[in-house]
This record gives sequence, structure tokens and C-alpha cells, in this order.
Amino acid sequence: MDTVLESRSRQTVIGRGRPFCVIGERINPTGRKRLGEMLASGEFSLALADAVAQVEAGAAVLDVNAGVPMTDEAALLRDLVVAVQAEVELPLCLDSSVVAALEAALAVCEGKPLVNSVTAEPQRLEQVLPLVAKAGAAVIGLVSGEGGVPGSPEERLTRARAIVSAAHDYGIPPEDVVIDPLAMTVATDPTAPQVTLETIRLVGRELGVNTCLGASNVSFGLPARASLTASFVSMAIEAGLTAAILNPLSVEAMTAVRAADLLLGNDAYAMGWIAAFRAREPAAS
Repeated sequence: MDTVLESRSRQTVIGRGRPFCVIGERINPTGRKRLGEMLASGEFSLALADAVAQVEAGAAVLDVNAGVPMTDEAALLRDLVVAVQAEVELPLCLDSSVVAALEAALAVCEGKPLVNSVTAEPQRLEQVLPLVAKAGAAVIGLVSGEGGVPGSPEERLTRARAIVSAAHDYGIPPEDVVIDPLAMTVATDPTAPQVTLETIRLVGRELGVNTCLGASNVSFGLPARASLTASFVSMAIEAGLTAAILNPLSVEAMTAVRAADLLLGNDAYAMGWIAAFRAREPAAS
């Protein structure tokens, strides 16, 4: 089952048996004070530089988030989307918990974006899914909801099934629903990664839809986060994960992704692997 995303001139396909989809996470002011201050003042140069750098590093989709406190997020996300899609040609992932911001961004977004995100809560589904359906977009469904994050893979599968079913009721096909099984930090729960990995397997086997993670959550609060996240991404890809929101400027993460593609047969004759490493080599003098 393939999820097809589009910009004005480029297409990205998420699916099993295809190269892993890296969704660049850096256009997000969370934890980035300078970026937040610049966005709040209407200055987009750093965000646009991040957009270009992520494209060059191998991202296939760009996540765009304008969640700056004390701003009009709807207007800010709308303007940021316009600026980013004028600078680069990748499909976008529109990232906001504010329904009005998603609506404003969808109105100006070219092609077929990915909406990040909706939870399994009925009220949230009723608010977001009609927007997704009207725009002909795809959507990330988080397996959280009333009562928080389920503790078992089976409970998370139940939430995923409810999201896919609700999307169907609004005319959104299963290929346009990407389930996020939720990556929780291993520092506070030693079983968290195993639960996530098993949920990926269950969702793939039972529902057949694509899956996506905010992969770096697993390493929160720990040293050597890049290496830990990269290892987890490799394990998740083997379990069936087809996309992740992560930092494409992380050499560790991108090496893990490309290695998994090669070893799982999704990089014929190592062409992607070789090209990536040739790109790192300094130009001959």
C-alpha cells in the first residue's frame, strides 16, 4: 500500500519495498530559541536555510511547524508554508495541533501534503479529518487518545484501527492514513521501544497501512542521542516502519536509513549508498 505525496513538481511515495521516507524535522521552533524568535518576527531566512540543507541531505518530505507561543499560529504557518514551497520542491508535512492553523496551511499548500496529525479522540477526528478530506491530503494518525498513550501493542492497534475506520467514514482511503505507533523514551520505560516495534509489526500485518515515527523521542534525556536514535530507526525499519520524522543532517541517522534500505533490498546495486558517500567526499583538487 503506497501513500503518495506531492508538491507542485515532485512526488514522494511512502510504502513497503520502497526507499525509506525521511521527513525532515528541523523547521520546528520547539527547543530552538533562535528559530522561534525569527519566526515570531516574520523572518524566515533560517527556516529556509534549514529547508535547503535538509533537501540536500536526503529528506523526501519536509515537516513545517510554526508553533511559537504568543503568535497567530494560523497566519504564521500559512506564511511559512508559502515561503518554504517557494524555496524547495519537496512535498510538505503540515505540523500543528491547532485546527485553524492546519486549515490555513492547507489552503495555500500546493500538491498533496501530509497533515501532522490527528489522535484517536472522537472530537479531534471530527475536527481534523474533514479538512484532510476536503484538501485531498494524507494524514498521520497518532495512537494516543482519551486516557493517553496505550501501554500495549494490542491497545495501540485498536486505536490505529479506529483512526483508519474514521478516516474511511470521511472518504479518506487507507493508503492516505499513516499511523504513528508512538516512540516513547527508553530512559523512563525500558520496555517502550519493544512496544513500539511490536505495534509497527501489528499495524503492518493487520491494517496494511504505512507507519511513521518521531524517531528521536526514544533517546530523549540520554547521552549520545544521535547514535541511539539511529540504532532504533534501523530496528524500526526492519519491523516494517516506512517513514520517520527525524533530522536528515544527522550523519548517524541517515547512514542507518541508507544501510537499512540497502540490506533490505530497497537500494538496488547499492546505488543510493554509493551516491551518498560520494557526495561526502571532498572535491578533487
